[in-house]
Amino acid sequence: MHQHIPTPDRVLARNLSALADGAPARLAGWVHRRRTLKSVTFLVVRDRSGLAQVVVRDPAAVAQAEALTEESVVSISGTVSHNPDAPGGAELVAPAITVLTEPAAPPPAELWRPTFGAGLPTRLDHAAVTLRHPRHRAAWELAAASMRGFRCALGELGFTEVMTPKLVETATESGANVFELDYFGRPAYLAQSPQFYKQMLVGVFERVFEVGPVFRAEPHDTVRHLAQYTSLDAELGFIHDHRDVLAVLRSAIAGMVASIETYAAEAAALLGVQLPRVPDEFPVIHFRDALARVGADPDEPDLSPAHERALGEWARAAYGSDFLAVEGYPMTKRPFYTHPWGAPPPKCPPKARVAGSEDTFEGSNSFDLLFRGLELTTGGQRLHRPEDYAAAVARAGIDPTALGGYLDAFRHGMPPHGGFAIGLERWVARVVGAENVREVALFPRDLHRLAP
Repeated sequence: MHQHIPTPDRVLARNLSALADGAPARLAGWVHRRRTLKSVTFLVVRDRSGLAQVVVRDPAAVAQAEALTEESVVSISGTVSHNPDAPGGAELVAPAITVLTEPAAPPPAELWRPTFGAGLPTRLDHAAVTLRHPRHRAAWELAAASMRGFRCALGELGFTEVMTPKLVETATESGANVFELDYFGRPAYLAQSPQFYKQMLVGVFERVFEVGPVFRAEPHDTVRHLAQYTSLDAELGFIHDHRDVLAVLRSAIAGMVASIETYAAEAAALLGVQLPRVPDEFPVIHFRDALARVGADPDEPDLSPAHERALGEWARAAYGSDFLAVEGYPMTKRPFYTHPWGAPPPKCPPKARVAGSEDTFEGSNSFDLLFRGLELTTGGQRLHRPEDYAAAVARAGIDPTALGGYLDAFRHGMPPHGGFAIGLERWVARVVGAENVREVALFPRDLHRLAP
């Protein structure tokens, strides 16, 4: 009577070396690389965990292996053999190969090479395949770990995760930078941010956060901008000023870094990433002092990219920090809902501020966080009193009826609050040292690209 021998459960490549020598095992994945020598053929199989080597010596199995193209999907059963020269320290021998699909078409670039040879346009045009390259996968693994750490850190601080509409009836910040669409015969827009909704939800949950897409119809064709990106937003109530927001931002970023260390250490090592050390408190400089430090015109309303880089170098030299918060931006450069500058917060680093400079300046209780010389986050305190909103809307020339539900929330009691938003792709690009933010986006959308 024929005895049925059950197929071993699938083993991930990274776990192959944990099995005993001679144990049965089954790998399943893609043919990453095939090397045919005179007396043996090697198959390198790739799965979500990494690479594993299969040694093929039987003539029939060799013929089957030689017919496989790279990226073909296979299931291979065999016996574990420990070998320090194999990926992970173990390989599969005496294999039985099962092909799970038709032979794969050649990929647009050789994915088995340690570095990706083709240019960025080729990579983006064929993203569904080129993202399989271990280095490209690794960048998004850092992003996934960052989102996980963001959620965990804010959850521990009593935040509630929310999901807000991405189809909205009015622009959040600037009507010139929204994507308009037809919504059952009337105009609607893709949300620039969850700003209005997360403020309103402070009145419900006190502390909220969201991880989701935002859309900016800004005709920027730079290495820093995308038309759609992932925003990590948070808003919290019962604050004293923007420094309370900055403290929560610090906890969120520390959680993101810790999560990369825990869940994406291999990806970080593959990319040669040097993760930042998150200080107990971010060093802070006032906007006017930042202008003076970089030699800019004192009437400049914003910092240029060159200014940000110079300030990043100064923060590294003065504080040993990859991070620097610039507070007190001019009200003219902030949205209408931004709270004006109040009393100087306590614990201001002595090297960062010129005494009295903030007292004669019409700034805001807001900040930009620079990370390695690039703006990563904008945040701050919001208005919360109805009369302040009435004045702010009038100054901005906004029709208050266009903000009906949003403004109405403040009539029913809203605590002092503030928040921030981190661009995920910009964060990852800075962590890995990518020159172009598109390198770390899965399917980037920009001025020219709407597919794949």
